[in-house]
Amino acid sequence: MIKHQESQTAKLCAFARGWHSNTAKQKLFDDYLAYDMMGGDEFERQRALIRDAYTDGSPEDFVRFVNTYFVPIPLARIRFTEDRLAAFAEDRVQYVICGAGADTFSFRNADPDIEIFEVDHPDTQLYKLGRIRELQWNIPKNVHFVPVDFERETMIGKLLQAGFHPGWKTFFSILGVSYYLTLPVFTKTLEQIAALSALGSVLVFDYPEKGASPAERVTRLAQITHSLGEPMQGGFRYNDVSRALFGLGFQIDTFLPPAKVQETYFRNRSDGLTAFENVNLLSAVYTSGRSYE
Repeated sequence: MIKHQESQTAKLCAFARGWHSNTAKQKLFDDYLAYDMMGGDEFERQRALIRDAYTDGSPEDFVRFVNTYFVPIPLARIRFTEDRLAAFAEDRVQYVICGAGADTFSFRNADPDIEIFEVDHPDTQLYKLGRIRELQWNIPKNVHFVPVDFERETMIGKLLQAGFHPGWKTFFSILGVSYYLTLPVFTKTLEQIAALSALGSVLVFDYPEKGASPAERVTRLAQITHSLGEPMQGGFRYNDVSRALFGLGFQIDTFLPPAKVQETYFRNRSDGLTAFENVNLLSAVYTSGRSYE
C-alpha cells in the first residue's frame, strides 16, 4: 500500500523542487509553489542537512550534490506526469494524487474542469492543510482532501465518500512510492485503482528497474535513503510490471526507460543534470470493463 509520505526522503524531494525552481536557469519543471508550501524554515533545515551530511561545505559542492542526487528523479517524474495529464484532460475529468505529500498541482492548476483528489495519510494531510492556512491560500472548489489511514482503511471507500465519481475517466498518479515497496505490495494499490477506473482512465507512476547496472549514484542514493531509515526495496522488472498491469485491465501506452528519459527531458542541458540510470516512467490506460459498481 501507499506509505506514509511525511518522510525525510519526501522532504528532500520537496526541497529539490523548490531549489530547482528558485535557482535553475534551464528549468526542467517549474514548481514555483514548492518553496512556499515547504516553508522557509523547513527549506533551510533541509539545506543544512544536505550541506552538513553530504558535502564538503562549499557552495559548489552543494550545488553538485543536489543536482546529481536529488533533482533528477522528482523533477522528471512530475514533468512526465503533468505533461501526460495535460494531454488527457480535454473534458471534465478527475485527478487522484496518491500519496500527495507536498504536491502543489491543486494550486497551480488553472482548469476548473479537473476534479482533484489529494489522497494521503491523515497526519501528513493535517500538516499540509496547516501550511495552506498559514499561507492564506484559498482551496479551490474542485480540490478535495482525502485522508486515508492505509493500514486500516481503503482508498476506495474514502474517495467515494469525498465525491469521487466511478463513471468518470480519471487520471491517477503514484509518484515516489514504488522505491520502498515490493511489487506484490505495490500491486495492492494498483488493484484499488483498477477497481475505481472507468474505461479510458490513466495511471502514471515511476519505478526503479530491478537488476539495472549498479551506477555509482544509484548505489549512493540507496545508501542515503537507508541511512535515513527508509531503505529502498530493489525495484521491479518491466516484464513483471507489465504482467501485473495487464492482469488488472491496464495497457501500457507510454514507457520511458532511462535512455528515453534522458533524451526527452535532459538533452542539451548546460547544468549537468542527467536522468537517473535506473528510473523508468510509465503510463497505462484502463481498457477492461469497470470492476467497481
